[in-house]
Parts: sequence; C-alpha cells; structure tokens
Amino acid sequence: MTVETHCPLCAGNALAPYHQDRRRPYRQCGTCCLVFVPPGWYLTPEAELAQYNCHQNDVGDAGYRQFLSRLALPLIARLAPGAQGLDFGCGPGPALAHMLREAGFDVALYDRFFYPDDSVLHARRYAFISATEVVEHLHQPGHELERLWSLLQPGGWLGIMTKLVSDQTAFANWHYKNDPTHVCFFSADTWRWWAREHDASLEILGADVILLRRGEST
Repeated sequence: MTVETHCPLCAGNALAPYHQDRRRPYRQCGTCCLVFVPPGWYLTPEAELAQYNCHQNDVGDAGYRQFLSRLALPLIARLAPGAQGLDFGCGPGPALAHMLREAGFDVALYDRFFYPDDSVLHARRYAFISATEVVEHLHQPGHELERLWSLLQPGGWLGIMTKLVSDQTAFANWHYKNDPTHVCFFSADTWRWWAREHDASLEILGADVILLRRGEST
C-alpha cells in the first residue's frame, strides 16, 4: 500500500510512526501533532456508508440529546438570537440541527452521504458551523476545515466535537481508534496549532468539545 508522505492537515512532511495494531498503522505529524491513518487503509465509500448506516442518531433519545448538549449549550450561549448556521456532516438523523432549531436558530444541513446538496457550501456565510463527531472521519481535514473556516462570518463560531488524543500509551488501548471510519485523531496541541495558524480564539471544553471563533476583522 502507498505510504502517506505528507500530513493531511498541514501538508508537513515531518512524519513519524505513532502506533501499529492488527488493523492498520498510525502516523503523527511533527508540525501539527495530528495522528492519522495513511490513505491506503481507508475504507471504500460503500464500506464507509455501510458503517454509518449502523449508527442510531435519534433526536428523541434522551441520552443522545444529553451527549449533543455538551456542544449545543455552550454554542447557543455564544450566539445571537436567530443566528444562521450550518450543521456539517449531520448524518442521516440531524439531531443537533433539530436541537439548535428548537432554540430558534436557522440551520442548513450538509452531509456527503445523506444531505449532499453542496449549494449550502457556496450560498452564504454563517454565524456558526457545527461538526459533531465528524473531523475524525475526514480524509482531507486540511481542505475541509479551511473550507468551513471560509464559510464563517467575521466573529463566527466553529463548534466541533471529537475525542482528543492524549498520549501513545492511552492511544494503544483507545476504543475510539478501532472504528474503521476514524482516520484522523486530533489532540489539544493540534487545535492550538490550528488556532494559531488562523488567528482564531480557542476554547477546549471538557474532553471533546472545541470552540473556535473567527476574528471580527477577517
């Protein structure tokens, strides 16, 4: 299989082995600290979709709503009433968008498998964009995050949920890496690097909520 020679987030080439299990290898970028799976081990789109079709994301599930509220509540607290946003990678049951709409916000939907209308990625700029359990699936995280950032209004918020890498010892026993659709693993250091590169304000809330705010003058 072809071995990746550049980081999919920052395009750096200072890569090092990070972990190896019976499924696949993992590399780490020395520039942005992203841990990632080389593309030779990506699933086909058909196999990836089959995995997603097994997910149960029911907005009526109280436990799932509580899980999503870890992003929804702090995001809502930072938004003006009626703000327009985008739920990127919303999946087959856009539960977070439903919760944000309940709170009075206008939310467009995009998912490359389930809501593939990419006009919402060109039509306007948004006061907020949410990406819940999405970035770990991205094959081109650098490209996709740049695109989302470009869609934010000055002062807009990018709200992300993804579990964070802590260290190699924990990674070796981490269940999160075992999902074959998870190919990019961010750490707090990765998000600090990204925020510096984009002159963004960064808040990391708990173990898996990341809020990035675009500057007012950009």
